[in-house]
Amino acid sequence: MSELVLKAERRTVKGKQVRALRRAGILPGVVYGPASEPTAIQMNTREATRVIRAVKGTQLLDLVIDGQTKPVLLQGLERHAIRGDFEHIDLYAPDMDKPLRVYIPISITGQSFAVNSLSGVLVRGLTELHIEVLPRDLLSGVTLDISVLKVIGQSILVKDVTVPDTVKVLDDPDTMLARVTYQSKEEDLSAAPTVATADVEVVEKGKKEEEGAEGE
Repeated sequence: MSELVLKAERRTVKGKQVRALRRAGILPGVVYGPASEPTAIQMNTREATRVIRAVKGTQLLDLVIDGQTKPVLLQGLERHAIRGDFEHIDLYAPDMDKPLRVYIPISITGQSFAVNSLSGVLVRGLTELHIEVLPRDLLSGVTLDISVLKVIGQSILVKDVTVPDTVKVLDDPDTMLARVTYQSKEEDLSAAPTVATADVEVVEKGKKEEEGAEGE
């Protein structure tokens, strides 16, 4: 069971009337997956926001609805264009016995001698790792220790990343994750993604337009 729990109830209000729910402090959403039809749900906005902000990378949450608990992934979030408040949540309920494909974030740790002492420049490559894994074995992310980068020109590749035997890495093994170059080289300072959502690929992938005319 996950430490992150979202408590929800079934939602009957749809379309433009959902705006009234938001004004009342209710966050509308939908949960869908291969085992069931999309279900409209709603939850307390303040409580849901607290849970959502605690999600780290690609992480399973427990959705409690109708007294039953099911593992879900945070699949999508809509925010108010000005205030930034959460306005809608999409949750994906995977088949726990079937592998799924997700992107998990790659974070950086450690200090590089080549950067700190040789005035090298750290260049990032991939900032997410594409993996195939059973939901119960899902990793929230992987950490890249750049202390191994001791000379300029040295790189860390996908094949250098250690993951459990239950995880299959789908990226090309020779793809660069991090490299130290001379300062005169062009820098690629692309930042790691901060949105805690999962881009899930499954055979049955494809959310139905359950929300109807809500976005109109």
